[in-house]
Amino acid sequence: MSTEVMSTKAMSKYMAKQVSKLCWIIAFAVGATGHGGGGFAARRVRGTWKGDSETIVLGTGNPHHTETQAEPELRSVPFTMVIDKQDGRRFSGTFSSPRSSEKILAVFSRDGTLYMVDDEGYTHGTMLAPDRMELCYMYVSTTSRIASCSEMKKQQ
Repeated sequence: MSTEVMSTKAMSKYMAKQVSKLCWIIAFAVGATGHGGGGFAARRVRGTWKGDSETIVLGTGNPHHTETQAEPELRSVPFTMVIDKQDGRRFSGTFSSPRSSEKILAVFSRDGTLYMVDDEGYTHGTMLAPDRMELCYMYVSTTSRIASCSEMKKQQ
């Protein structure tokens, strides 16, 4: 009986040590990726960002895209986003193409996802690196549908 107690105690110590190591590994991994407790929310995104869209449009379009014929059209449009105001995870600025410019409002969720709205649609985004983000825009109305993603690069 005392051998069973010893091996149970030894096993308990061993397990506690392994769990402790695992906790340190997880803490390091979360800290290194920036996903812990709003790591992306603290990113400084103020400045000028540029990128080209990969877009599919059907219907009347929007201020950045002209009307299409009866079939969906694949398009690419150069965009510039100037973020001139940021407070923590909230920011605002201007999103522009050669055809139009509009005010944007955005916020990072605590998991790092970016949510942005403009005059007529909404965008979900992800930080790919400190100087690169992907923005995916969706718009739907009774006369138009648009789906688009753009990789934006921060300008120096």
